[in-house]
Amino acid sequence: MTERVRNIWKGLGISVVAGIVVAALIWGVRETPNTVVCKSIRYTIEDIDERQYVTEGELNRLLEKEEQYPVDKAIRNISLQGIERAIRAHDLVRTTECYLTPRKEVRVRLTQRVPLLRVMTASDTYLIDEDRQVMPAMAVVKDSVLVVRGAVGVQIASGALGDFAEWLQTNKYWRERVRYVYVQSPQMVYLYLRGGLPRVVLGNMQGYERKLAKLRTLLDEGTEAMAGKKYTELDVRFRGQVVGR
Repeated sequence: MTERVRNIWKGLGISVVAGIVVAALIWGVRETPNTVVCKSIRYTIEDIDERQYVTEGELNRLLEKEEQYPVDKAIRNISLQGIERAIRAHDLVRTTECYLTPRKEVRVRLTQRVPLLRVMTASDTYLIDEDRQVMPAMAVVKDSVLVVRGAVGVQIASGALGDFAEWLQTNKYWRERVRYVYVQSPQMVYLYLRGGLPRVVLGNMQGYERKLAKLRTLLDEGTEAMAGKKYTELDVRFRGQVVGR
């Protein structure tokens, strides 16, 4: 074999070895269903400009506790439904949507529960949210909402009183005047007003818009007299009249 032929074979051998090495490297880094992993998780809290009850760190810890934290986990082993269920179980989360991006990032969109009124009984304190569901009165919830005290059951709190609280949010006049509601019974509800005004005997919650409309007429015409000690309570239960006591 001549020197020239030996050099040709030597060159071919080097090329073959180099090809094998490159192929091995490519095969070694090629992603398979078992090696494709989640790179990160990103949260979007839709109403974060208005309130922030839930933090990303808290959500991460919740997912870790439930063994649903996806980062560095193989994609095939990630349950998006499991992540949604774990986050939705949070006391202050209302809705959750979870999906995976082409960049192997888990995205989570969520909304928080919005309190409507605060109930304070002799034995318990809780909130009713805008969906009329009970939510815990946690320290992180700082929304200014209507306060209801007394013998308040969940049924009236989530029903008639929830309607009243919702109406109050849209009525600037009464929203600025009602300090809190006291429930002696479902048939005997009182409003305590700001500004030294007498308490209002509302009776039951039926027709409260009509009852307060006639009271507003009286207050607009004689607020100074009402603020004095002449009356301690104003009764609006009777059609067409306000009874002062």
